[in-house]
Amino acid sequence: MNERIIHRAFEIGIVLKALNSIIEIAGGIALYLVSTEQIVALVRAATQSELVGDRNDWVATHLLVMAESLSLSSKSFYAFYLLTHGVVKLGLAVGLLARKLWAYPASLAVFVLFIAYQLYRYSYTRSPGLLVLTAFDIIVLWLVWHEWRVMRKA
Repeated sequence: MNERIIHRAFEIGIVLKALNSIIEIAGGIALYLVSTEQIVALVRAATQSELVGDRNDWVATHLLVMAESLSLSSKSFYAFYLLTHGVVKLGLAVGLLARKLWAYPASLAVFVLFIAYQLYRYSYTRSPGLLVLTAFDIIVLWLVWHEWRVMRKA
């Protein structure tokens, strides 16, 4: 495969990781700043029209149940998780885009841990989204490994 194409795929993958990290950081900050009552009110407002049309709407009813069962400790955990996960990934993405040698092995280790955790979570949730995220992470992992090998040869 053409090295320029692989390098471009690496850059795109890392930029996507960085953008995802920024969203995670914003989500973590938002969770810290918003009360559980505000979350329930927001979800009620967002699902109200769906539930009026179909009282058994699967997505709307599950979102509402999740919001109503969100405890303060769960909210704090998710906020902390999103914030730290986002900051770590953003730092690694910046290091990779700046071609810092330390960022390659660090990224490989962190992405392997993220993949392992996502597969562990999948074993409980069976969420297809986790499989898609894991597949993307495996591709990015390979691209980082490939890019690191090319850098070390040069």
